[in-house]
Amino acid sequence: MNTEQKAAGPLDGVRVLDLTTMIAGPVATMMLADQGADVIKVETPGGDLMRRLAKGRNGMNPAFLSANRNKRSLAVDLKAAEGRAIVHRLIATADVLAHNFRTGAPERLGVAEAEVRAIRPDIVYVSISGFGESGPYAGQRAYDPVIQAVSGLADIQRDRYTGRPRMVRTIIADFTTALTNAQAITAALFARQRTGAGQHVRISMLDAMISYLWPEAMPSLTFVGEERDPSDGDMGPDLIFATQDRYITAGAMSDEEWAGMCRALKREDLIEDPRFKTAHARTVNAVARREIMSAELEKWKADEILARLLANDVPSGPVRSRFELLQDPQVRASQILEEHESPKFGRVRQPRPAARFDRTPARIRTLAPLLGEHTASILGELGYAAADVERLERDRVVRTQPAN
Repeated sequence: MNTEQKAAGPLDGVRVLDLTTMIAGPVATMMLADQGADVIKVETPGGDLMRRLAKGRNGMNPAFLSANRNKRSLAVDLKAAEGRAIVHRLIATADVLAHNFRTGAPERLGVAEAEVRAIRPDIVYVSISGFGESGPYAGQRAYDPVIQAVSGLADIQRDRYTGRPRMVRTIIADFTTALTNAQAITAALFARQRTGAGQHVRISMLDAMISYLWPEAMPSLTFVGEERDPSDGDMGPDLIFATQDRYITAGAMSDEEWAGMCRALKREDLIEDPRFKTAHARTVNAVARREIMSAELEKWKADEILARLLANDVPSGPVRSRFELLQDPQVRASQILEEHESPKFGRVRQPRPAARFDRTPARIRTLAPLLGEHTASILGELGYAAADVERLERDRVVRTQPAN
């Protein structure tokens, strides 16, 4: 890793206790860590389940690595009284505590809000759940596919011909929740700076996903008493089009873009076609419009039509495979992907933090920690003597020796 001194990130000086597991919580706290926060990942001595889902290189699951960079790992048993005492000492030093425990678990583990706030009154306390804290689904386990199903996203993705609902092939509900969570935490920290008071931030995956989908996928449910089925008219072709040699995407929202599309396709006759003359008309006749576009685009080679679309200022681009992404000229020119050298994992590729700050840069300082990698140093910071740490390890309260 690059060890040169750089400007502190925007969250430098903020300490986050990350008791979350899997993806939605860890990715949120990773974003805070990218921005300079001292994020301590508090794990059981067995570790986050994500560590064990794939072996990767030298025992590091690449998905875990990508969701937990820039963090320190403390492996401690919260079911043990001395383990809870360790975490309570940490709470006194923390600005944020985040967990995604199911109902009742925080109380059993000594990290319920009242107990935490008794130690650090102004802490930002964050709880992440699948469905919230009340209602018939509260307390149920909720992985990403469940939220895709319940939120309406699987219905949006249903097959055009069979009507069968389909999942988005990435855990979009987890990542949407992570983004919502990271923003909410920074907002709560900002509010605390102004008022001196911490607060409880509650985020459910179902809330986050419905909020994400609503403006584009459910606008016909907005006006009370005038609801229409959002699925009416949205079963036309999607915006992936076949050309003679590869798939592309292209879309035209404004009148100018539609005219540019028609010119690029040498179908100027469609510019004044009443079915497509206005944005509203193009929306009403979306199925017919996309069918015409699909048929016309099939007549061209990708490079040729993409050049014509670009010349006419029509938003468009090739459909890249994930492997092709490594060589995409925009990705390379923007240096979106960084490579870091690690004595533990060798050369590792990661996307840089997406938000770029010109005065307080976010950056990748360290890769994800091994389980318990920082237990001894964190306990030392809390005042535990080396003999105490050795005893705690013998008693299996903590784990200090990372497994390779």
